[in-house]
Amino acid sequence: MNGIQDSAMINELYKASEAGVSIDLIIRGICCIVPNQSYSKNIRITRIVDQKLEHSRVWYFYNGGKEDLYLTSADWMKRNLYRRIETAFPIYDPEIKQTIIRILNIQLNDNVKACIIDENLNNVWKRDEKSIKIRSQVEIYKLLAEK
Repeated sequence: MNGIQDSAMINELYKASEAGVSIDLIIRGICCIVPNQSYSKNIRITRIVDQKLEHSRVWYFYNGGKEDLYLTSADWMKRNLYRRIETAFPIYDPEIKQTIIRILNIQLNDNVKACIIDENLNNVWKRDEKSIKIRSQVEIYKLLAEK
């Protein structure tokens, strides 16, 4: 999503992390979650800022082999959660679901334009000179062009 700053939602993520839930977030803009703390050790935050403005709002839950996927209109900002009417809806079509999951994985593996947010809320480039270069916006374009 573009941003997360609602303390109630952040606290729920912290609780999930403390319970052992692995959480990967792709947050383009404002992010008030502090990772790498005892209460957030299972939370990883990726930030991708590239040529195109991009911040999808996707919730992907994986538990015991079951995959639930939702598209939503809201960032987790106070104004969105408490002063607007927003929506979230499930994706049931297996092909569409798998395409969206592939896109999320491409973004999480970006090592050209992606940063990891550290415990000081600094952007740390996610670069590995030995790995194949993955620039998510380019790779997502290629994936969708094939379809």
